[in-house]
Amino acid sequence: MYEDNAATAPTVQQLTFNLAGEEYGVDILSVREIRGWSRVTRIPQTPDYVLGVLNLRGAIVPVMDLRLRFGLARESYGDSTVVIIVAVAERLFGIVVDAVSDVVDIEPAAIKPVPDMGAIVDTRYLKGLATHVERMVMLLDVEKLMRPEDVETLDAALTGVRDVEVAA
Repeated sequence: MYEDNAATAPTVQQLTFNLAGEEYGVDILSVREIRGWSRVTRIPQTPDYVLGVLNLRGAIVPVMDLRLRFGLARESYGDSTVVIIVAVAERLFGIVVDAVSDVVDIEPAAIKPVPDMGAIVDTRYLKGLATHVERMVMLLDVEKLMRPEDVETLDAALTGVRDVEVAA
C-alpha cells in the first residue's frame, strides 16, 4: 500500500547546487531568488559562517557561507559563486554555494533516509539522500541551517542596523 501512495505522489522539485565537489538540493518552494556573489556588510559578534547581511530591496538578509557552516575549508569566491535566498518561516536568509546546477524532479520513493554515521559526520542539516540520473543528491533541511541562538544573535545585532536604515 505504501509503494502505491509513493508512486502516485507528485515529484519533489529541488534546486541542486555544488558545494566542495558534492551535489546538494534544496526544496524549490523555499527558494526566493538566486543572485551572483556580491560583498556583504559584516556584522560584529556573529558566528564565523555568517558572512554579514545584504540589502534585498529594503529587506536586510543575513548571508551564511555553507562551506563554513558545514566545517569545510573556505574557498575564494568566483564567477560561479552564488547566493541562494531561501525563506524559512517567513524569514529570508542567503546561503553561499559554489555553483547552482539545475532544478530536478525527484520521486518521493527515491528519497532515502540519511544513514547514521555516528559522531564523525554531522548529518543534522540533511533530510534525505536521493539518486537522480545516476548521481547522489543530498537534500538539505534549510530550517536546521540557522540555530535559534544564531537567530537571536543576528536579531540583536541587526536591531541597530534596521534603526539606522529607518532613520535615514
